[in-house]
Amino acid sequence: MSGFTTDWLALREPADAVARVGALVDPFVSGTAATRRVVDLGAGTGANLRYLAPRLGGSQEWLAVDSDPTLLGALAARPAPAGTRVRTLRLDLAHDLDALPLDRHDLVTAAALLDLVSASWLGKLAARCAAARADVLFALTYDGRIEWSPVEVGDARICTLVNAHQRTDKGFGPALGPAAAVEAERIFTGLGYRIRSARSDWTLGTESRALQGALVDGWVAAAVEIAPREATALEDWRRRRHAHLAIGGSRLRIGHLDLAGELRSQ
Repeated sequence: MSGFTTDWLALREPADAVARVGALVDPFVSGTAATRRVVDLGAGTGANLRYLAPRLGGSQEWLAVDSDPTLLGALAARPAPAGTRVRTLRLDLAHDLDALPLDRHDLVTAAALLDLVSASWLGKLAARCAAARADVLFALTYDGRIEWSPVEVGDARICTLVNAHQRTDKGFGPALGPAAAVEAERIFTGLGYRIRSARSDWTLGTESRALQGALVDGWVAAAVEIAPREATALEDWRRRRHAHLAIGGSRLRIGHLDLAGELRSQ
């Protein structure tokens, strides 16, 4: 993946870890001495690795895949979790999915990725996972829900514009955006997977002021791209939201879904 900074990924990692659904990981916990081989798509600086590896347990080999050498370098510079060997692979997943080495890997995982990709790209990934008979675990897929407290004029409009922007091309073709989790479940189920899902919402309070502020700024920039004639109103919304943050009075819930899938026995 590209377009994400180490600062942004560090800012969101604590919220991701709190939101994720540990129960979806449980069926993948190692119960044997066999080494689990994991491919992490859009691995960034390794947040998904740091969350999952201690929970999976046992011996593990990870292939961390990303297109950004800076992010992969930051991942490689950190010690691997105990019992885990980590290799990195620089690969443009948007254009070179066929070059992704999935053979002999038994779990394909990603966090905050599926809402960025197109239906056709996701279909190709799912087919490759099924051919490799790999389990799948996709975390933190945005589902279109944004809920603020206190409510402000303009909240609903921002949500509408952000969701429209989420469907624009992020490099993989027209993005699925808020429809990604539902589409992923449909595609993988059609290939013989048994899919489990659960909400993994961010619930952000005063401890997450910096993250909320970054989201406000990013969402306004995205909204202005979709509706440039509304820039003045959107900037006013930004000002009012930052005022709530400044006094510690802002709460934010962002809807996500986690998906886990295993191939049914044939």
